Amino acid sequence: MNFPVAICHNYSLVEKNTLGLPSTAKYYAEVNSVVELQSALAFARDKQLPVIPLGGGSNVVLGDVLDALVVHVNLKGRTVLNRDQDYVRVRARAGENWHEFVLWSLDNRAYGLENLSLIPGNVGAAPIQNIGAYGVELMDSFVSLEAMSLESGLVEYFDRQSCGFGYRDSVFKGEKRDQYIIVSVTLDLDATLKPNLGYGQLGDLLARRLGDQAPSAVDVSRAVCDIRREKLPDPSCLGNAGSFFKNPEVSPSEMDRLKQIYPDIVAYPLGQNWKLAAGWLIDQAGMKGARKGCVGTYHKQALVLVNHGGATVRDVLSFSGQVQQKVNDKFGVQLEREPRLYMGDVDKISH
Repeated sequence: MNFPVAICHNYSLVEKNTLGLPSTAKYYAEVNSVVELQSALAFARDKQLPVIPLGGGSNVVLGDVLDALVVHVNLKGRTVLNRDQDYVRVRARAGENWHEFVLWSLDNRAYGLENLSLIPGNVGAAPIQNIGAYGVELMDSFVSLEAMSLESGLVEYFDRQSCGFGYRDSVFKGEKRDQYIIVSVTLDLDATLKPNLGYGQLGDLLARRLGDQAPSAVDVSRAVCDIRREKLPDPSCLGNAGSFFKNPEVSPSEMDRLKQIYPDIVAYPLGQNWKLAAGWLIDQAGMKGARKGCVGTYHKQALVLVNHGGATVRDVLSFSGQVQQKVNDKFGVQLEREPRLYMGDVDKISH
């Protein structure tokens, strides 16, 4: 059977993941169109291979050898679909860089994503994770997405309800996991700027810069970028996968228990529960800036694991497990890994 897409064998992924881990894909394809994606998935079905989608490579931990078809989703395109006095409807294809898409939206007077500036990765990964930062989440502006079924090769439509969004969560991390590859995302952004400055550090920085002057969307975006750059290392200089642990959610009773022991604990209301600052927990457990061999936590932000050079997936898992144990021992709170872990063949792809 002939497939109209180039399939590479034993392809190195060391440059395709921001942690910089050595990894080899038994099969690899870069797809630049829906037709090429369908062809790549047909190849995987023909060879009975698991499929691993790869975008910007910023939210994954890759094993040494992946006995799978790794599909680099490189679908490009950004469009303003409609504009009225309240909203601007935009669509971006999955391979667009997220930060560049945010800047494009501001250039097109479409507001609401400025707080999500400089989040690493591509558009296609954004709804899977329901990315969020500084008081804003993707679901706030989400309309719909199109995703290709790995089983049928057909493109299906998902509205907001069918995506099952939660805190850093969606149906694509649950019951629809490993069943679809997202090809485009549609959002309704604001036609007029409604800045969200509730996050203290962001509001404080803008107040110092602008005084009583109202910030523009670009002002907000630049402030967010400056805060992120201050706290987070550039993957091109120091390998990392962004935030490595989720901020854990606890019940009100658990929050009361922790507050009695640690009055200065950093936490935020999340519905009826509380969200704990994982970085604070790691810091208080004595693991901020800690290092074991080639892997450590970043000295400016304990939430980020970094590859100082030469690390393997085993090094990352060993050290991250040590961080989890230290936090659990001190607080009785279990941290969950945020990046997706891929280890070996289909039976070893970890959830």
